[in-house]
Amino acid sequence: MIIVNDVGLDFNGTKLFSDVNLKFSAQECYGVIGANGAGKSTFLKILSGELEPSKGEVVIPDNERMSVLKQDHFMYDSFSVLDTIIQGNPRLYQIMLEKDALYAKEDFSDEDGELAAALEAEFAELNGWEIETEISKLLKGLGLSQELLYEQMSALGDKEKVKILLAQALFGQPDIILLDEPTNHLDINSIAWLEDFLMDYQGTVIIVSHDRHFLNNVCTHIVDIDYNKIKMYVGNYDFWYESSKLMQRMLSDQKRKADEKIKELQSFIQRFAANKSKSKQATSRRKLIEKLTVEELPASSRKYPYVGFSMDREIGKDVLTVDRLSKTVDGVKVLNDISFTVNRGDKIAFIGDNEIAQTTLFKVLMEELTPDSGSFKWGVSTSRSYFPKDHNEFFDGCDLSILQWLAQFSKDVTETYLRGFLGRMLFSGEDVYKPVKVLSGGEKVRCMLSRMMLFGSNVLLLDQPTNHLDLESITAVNNGLVDFKSNVLFTSHDHEFIQTIANRIIEITPDGIIDRMCSYDEYIEWKKERESK
Repeated sequence: MIIVNDVGLDFNGTKLFSDVNLKFSAQECYGVIGANGAGKSTFLKILSGELEPSKGEVVIPDNERMSVLKQDHFMYDSFSVLDTIIQGNPRLYQIMLEKDALYAKEDFSDEDGELAAALEAEFAELNGWEIETEISKLLKGLGLSQELLYEQMSALGDKEKVKILLAQALFGQPDIILLDEPTNHLDINSIAWLEDFLMDYQGTVIIVSHDRHFLNNVCTHIVDIDYNKIKMYVGNYDFWYESSKLMQRMLSDQKRKADEKIKELQSFIQRFAANKSKSKQATSRRKLIEKLTVEELPASSRKYPYVGFSMDREIGKDVLTVDRLSKTVDGVKVLNDISFTVNRGDKIAFIGDNEIAQTTLFKVLMEELTPDSGSFKWGVSTSRSYFPKDHNEFFDGCDLSILQWLAQFSKDVTETYLRGFLGRMLFSGEDVYKPVKVLSGGEKVRCMLSRMMLFGSNVLLLDQPTNHLDLESITAVNNGLVDFKSNVLFTSHDHEFIQTIANRIIEITPDGIIDRMCSYDEYIEWKKERESK
């Protein structure tokens, strides 16, 4: 349990949030959301004690242990994987060191014997004899080999380190777990395992994440940082999002009578409370939602960019044919004799363990790379817009303002038109004169999406378009691609993004491709059934 009393934080002269009064309870999972820069990670640092608030206090019972997902991937490079994970429980690790030091003494005294006995008792109380069993389960769930246990952390790659640090945070049954973006770099199976782990967990979980599917599956509450306040709401992310939109609509429509507003809101609450969910926490969540009053629904100041793609001309029957395409990158064959045909209306998610393969395919299709063998052919009626995963070359060293930068790609270069366009993408007022070379990652993505929207293409290729975006922008891009009436070829780590857009999945493997006309969830179920046979 964590109690937050009247907490406020001034950061570099700016009030980040104030008057925060919250209680985080056991057996509940809290998703922390907010626009980029709102202070989500900072709030977690205050809860963990890493950062002192400007005012107020965070109260945690002395007998409760907190575990935090570390962000520094090099912090444990001098340790083995086993020692790194055990350090998730600092007291248990300290006991092990003390025991080893005692038993290594040549002049072992009676006092040493008494101390060793006390340490052994505490070691057993902390389930020390179950260490390797528990860690083996964690590694298996995260898709890691048991052989890694005695490897040095410095020898591991980034993806393996991320998983080891996550295992460290989950180790030893802590009372409280704080996780900042825990699904980053995790594969589908590892995320599914983590969801199950957290849904069965009996302690308090607090998570910052941009993964809507993950938040929906595990969260019983949403903690929203908005209006320089932090408020807690019952329900998962979808419930927060839908109720927030409804409240905004109601608040903006002053003509509607108060009782009509209340009636619609109450109907909404009942409808959501009756919804089924795959989550094991669905029953308790529905009970909580049923008890909600209208006053407890969120009203948000968040602004959503407008992302909408239109076509200058309809696409014909022939879209794209790929025939026995192969490509080697840095000595590794990432595309191996792959063939597929894109049909009119296909929205294809390209997935696979090797992201370089997906990016390489897109670069070949956009003629930025030449294949080693094979060929591809676009239909004569196609026009293409491309969102590259690495788009820094569009901005690095560029002295143009956002307004000037966008004008390069627009038929209408009048400031009125460009300002109107940029305003919908949340660049307003003096923002449009900001040099593009100093933009944040999220701002650069919004510029690249603006550029794509200007082209009027009937085929969109997007390689990881949600990287660097906040939840509001991800939702806007998601909705824009769902509404687009022509072909989309894309890659993403976002489960919800893939599930709601794609009607076809192509997985790139070392041996070729797996190609199925289905949704993402259907593909995952199909793979599970195939692998279980």
